[in-house]
Amino acid sequence: MPGYHPPMSTICLIGVGRMGEPLCAGLVRAGYRVRAYDVLAERREAALSRGARAPDSAAAAAAGADVLLTVLPGPTEVAAAVDDAVLGALAPRATWIDMSSNTPADAEPCWKRAAAHGVGVLEAPIGGSPADAAAGRLRLYVGGEDALLERHRPLLSAVSDRITHVGGPGTGYVAKLLVNLLWFGQAAATAEALLLGRRAGIDLGVLTETLAAGPASTAFIRHDLPALLAGDYLTDFGLDRIHDQLTAVTALAERLDTPHGITDTVRRLHGEALERYGPADGELLGVALLEEKAGILLRHPVAPVANSRTGAAERPTENNP
Repeated sequence: MPGYHPPMSTICLIGVGRMGEPLCAGLVRAGYRVRAYDVLAERREAALSRGARAPDSAAAAAAGADVLLTVLPGPTEVAAAVDDAVLGALAPRATWIDMSSNTPADAEPCWKRAAAHGVGVLEAPIGGSPADAAAGRLRLYVGGEDALLERHRPLLSAVSDRITHVGGPGTGYVAKLLVNLLWFGQAAATAEALLLGRRAGIDLGVLTETLAAGPASTAFIRHDLPALLAGDYLTDFGLDRIHDQLTAVTALAERLDTPHGITDTVRRLHGEALERYGPADGELLGVALLEEKAGILLRHPVAPVANSRTGAAERPTENNP
């Protein structure tokens, strides 16, 4: 009937960190009833300030919810959050949507627990930044059944303008891992080329313009390299998480018996950076290690403004550091 709107779903959101908080705000703005939980009290307070309810336990947040949405740093946190108490508290025919950076192997026990409770499962790992989350322009890599995705497409569209259905269960996780692998690999290869060019006497400005205009140009060169040249190592993502993800890609390639020499080189570089710098935030700390080894900092004489990310290419994202 005219003016009628069907009731919106009740969402249990677990994880109110860098990505979870703007996602929470976007869902509240879209009219969803959100109950948010995080192990940190200050993050539950942040959810309250965004218009959500914030019970003091995950099971209380899940009670009668139609959708369980997890936005967590990685597999360990997801496995701890998606327990029988939470799954059993959801409404009948509820759906769990995991927006965390995860792997099929790590998620499988959670899938089985969800199935035992009659809970449907989608994965929708995130591509983008907290600013993208706030603006509703995330990219989501969805794995799962077509019908379940269509049922929840309006919800996902409240926070994303680019929803890619990659395939069945596990494929969304793998796609996100591969996107991150290529980004970190491109960052390392670009840095090595720039360091060599500098050592060979080429002006850095001329060299970056040449690479950006050439046939090997990448989104990293066009959109993310200026941050590095301004001294910004992009502190939205933890080096330990980067190494975990690259290790997961290597393990998957070994299990599926595909060549992965380049992948393993990227993994080893970030493993060495982790040993050097510890679990610091910095997506470009692998590049920092290459600079240190070369004794050269890749900096423009007049640096552009750091952290200028409007229109930036998709970059790896840690959901709830």
